[in-house]
Amino acid sequence: MKKIVLSLAVLVGAATAAQAQNVTFGIKAGVNLSNVSGDNTDNFKSLVGANAGVAANFGFSDLLSFQPELLYSMKGAKLEEGGDKVESRLNYLDVPLLLKLNADGPFFEAGPQVGFLVSQKTTYDIGGVTNSSTSTDGTRKVDLGYVLGVGYQAASGPSLGLRYNGGISDLSDPSTTEKNRNSVFQVQLGYMFGGK
Repeated sequence: MKKIVLSLAVLVGAATAAQAQNVTFGIKAGVNLSNVSGDNTDNFKSLVGANAGVAANFGFSDLLSFQPELLYSMKGAKLEEGGDKVESRLNYLDVPLLLKLNADGPFFEAGPQVGFLVSQKTTYDIGGVTNSSTSTDGTRKVDLGYVLGVGYQAASGPSLGLRYNGGISDLSDPSTTEKNRNSVFQVQLGYMFGGK
């Protein structure tokens, strides 16, 4: 919880302290298509989830800006074998720290991301018997990753973006011999306030 509060404080502090000529703030929401990548994940299938949050954009120039965000993001994957099903949903507070190249509408973004595990639910349907667990034991609580994205930002405020969220950290804690990482495609609609 302290890490989440610290992330919020960093975003608010950066927004308050920055008296840059070009500062905008915004909201965004969208859809996740999540899975896991790594060892023995060929049979895993994607889950549909949601993402939503806030952003601040600090313009260094018309071409380059820095955009920290705070996003609630639903991730996970499912496995189906021989009629048995296991579905794991992981909910994170993600903090992407992005550099954006702005091309008078189209934009390109990239940067690191740290995610804090908020909750988890794993549902097991084995032999017709269904059970579930909300324990986060065995799952890494801090997820390090990266973001690559493209999109379009209208001068009037609305935006549409497509991102890939790749994990760097192993999902298991402690790590096992099999390494698995989050792998998420995101489509986001947004609106930036305070633009030119």
